[in-house]
Amino acid sequence: MQVQPYLFFDGRCEEALEFYRKALGAEITMLMRVKECPDPLPPDMYPPGSGNKVMHASFRIGEATLMASDGRCLGKPVFQGFSLSLDARDEAEADRLFAALGDGGQVQMPLAKTFFSPRFGMVADRFGVGWMVIVAA
Repeated sequence: MQVQPYLFFDGRCEEALEFYRKALGAEITMLMRVKECPDPLPPDMYPPGSGNKVMHASFRIGEATLMASDGRCLGKPVFQGFSLSLDARDEAEADRLFAALGDGGQVQMPLAKTFFSPRFGMVADRFGVGWMVIVAA
């Protein structure tokens, strides 16, 4: 059994994928646009002109696979009640990843030494996705 995060970017999916590619080295493994759907979609499922929006995408960050979509394309993604935990090899990598994710985002807890890690911090990226960057003790 496997649990995989599925992120709905509400119209900003392609922008998010490009951000994660640059910031984290994400590899996009699959991307289907609304106009490429083989089955007819209900007319009210997407706003008019959404043919180029991302219906479904799959991407890898390290060994983890995540999925994403533009969702209903309403322009207001909301990510609450969870954070994605990102393991860094060392403090230098943690600093780099944290800074990249924080570009345009909001630091919730600055990177610092804790009782459980030489470097741990929390940041919400520019899309509102929460990340916990940690170096294993």
